[in-house]
Amino acid sequence: MIARLNILLAVALIASALLLVNSQYQARRLFIEMEREQSLTKQFELQWAQLKLDQSTFGKHSRIEAVATQELNMVPVSPERTQYLKAVEEK
Repeated sequence: MIARLNILLAVALIASALLLVNSQYQARRLFIEMEREQSLTKQFELQWAQLKLDQSTFGKHSRIEAVATQELNMVPVSPERTQYLKAVEEK
C-alpha cells in the first residue's frame, strides 16, 4: 500500500516537473516573440516618422514649384498665354 502511494507520488512529481519545464519553455518562447514584435514596432514607428517628414518636405509649395519648373519645364501662367473659351449658345 505504501509502495503504491510512493509510486503515485513519484509519478505526480515527475508530471509536475515536466509541466513546469514546459511552462518555462513556453514563457521564454513568448517573451522572445514579444521582444521581436516590439523591435518591429519600433522599426515601423521610425519608418512612419520618416514618411511623415518626407511628406512634409515633398509637399511644400516651393518644392513642387521647383520640380515643375526644373524637371517638367513648366512656366507660370501669364495673361498673354491664357486662352479664353466662350460657350456657344444653341437656339
